[in-house]
Amino acid sequence: MTIEYDESRVTLVDHPLVQHKVAIMRDKDTSTKQFRELVRELALFEGYEATRDFPLEEVEIETPLETCTCMELSGKKVAIVPILRAGLGMVDGLLELIPSARVGHVGMYRDPETHEPHEYYCKLPPDVENRTCLVVDPMLATGGSSNAAIDYLRRAGVSDIRLLVLVAVPEGLKAVLDHDPDVRIFTCAIDRELNDHAYILPGLGDAGDRIFGTK
Repeated sequence: MTIEYDESRVTLVDHPLVQHKVAIMRDKDTSTKQFRELVRELALFEGYEATRDFPLEEVEIETPLETCTCMELSGKKVAIVPILRAGLGMVDGLLELIPSARVGHVGMYRDPETHEPHEYYCKLPPDVENRTCLVVDPMLATGGSSNAAIDYLRRAGVSDIRLLVLVAVPEGLKAVLDHDPDVRIFTCAIDRELNDHAYILPGLGDAGDRIFGTK
């Protein structure tokens, strides 16, 4: 059965280098070190796309030869909000791209029986309502954790929320897009489906375990 969702709010980052890195990341024999590096690199690629529409303003710059008019960001403030723990693997890549960004944290764990998210820790920048929030989590499966994190940010007054994931499935995309009418999603791959345990197929396994070398 085809699952329909609002494709206009989904950006598939399918650059050839992204596809190459995703393929390596999926491989069960990829080491923890390399997997962690790939997550950071892919987050940086996604960051380019997620910030593509940031507003610019003209500034006068003195080069070694003459004065010229250039473009700079017009004061856009950013917060990177990883969903713990796997989302932590994407933070460094985005900070390379946006060094001045603040970092908040939203801690969620998924009940192994019901697959429902439970919040256990949240800490946000004090001016988060004035920032574009890049919520990061490598996997978008059922969408439960993402929706809970988005709800938390909405209650904190955030209006511009962009969800950055590495692998998604149609079920998760639909769940998030139907839940929040304004969120935008960026992903490097859209996989086939969820299995009976709510894991993505073909997926890449448990992203948190593979990032941190745990079981």
